[in-house]
Amino acid sequence: MDLVTIEGKWAFNYTYFAGESASRFFHELRENQRIMGTRCTKCKRLLVPARAYCDTCMAPTDEWKEVGPEGTLETFTIITTAFPGLPAPPIVMAYVTLDGADTALINLVHGLDLSDIEAAAQKLNTLPRVRVKFVDEPKGRITDFSFELI
Repeated sequence: MDLVTIEGKWAFNYTYFAGESASRFFHELRENQRIMGTRCTKCKRLLVPARAYCDTCMAPTDEWKEVGPEGTLETFTIITTAFPGLPAPPIVMAYVTLDGADTALINLVHGLDLSDIEAAAQKLNTLPRVRVKFVDEPKGRITDFSFELI
């Protein structure tokens, strides 16, 4: 049997309703340049990005707490192909657990020489410490910050 390939293109506009928790999370990015999490009332995990309900036990969250500004790189990918909406490759996308958080969030990592992809990957495989770096003019988006190696 031959495998089937289907070409397609997704290009559409949409409006994302962030809800109360995500709205506050993005407000904190824009107005205070800080990353906030919410604590689960049942399992007590601090969830980042902040959310209204725990993704593990589905209990509501009730406490807001700042995390970071440093953390540990948990896993990563080095992107070497251009994608619409992303910076020119090569770039590093990584999941980082910020100090105080129990969950990781994804964003770009800067401050690493990517001229030798294999050497960069070896350095990232050590799961280095990183620091949050905010843009000069935050807009209340996940792109208001990135991570840089310490």
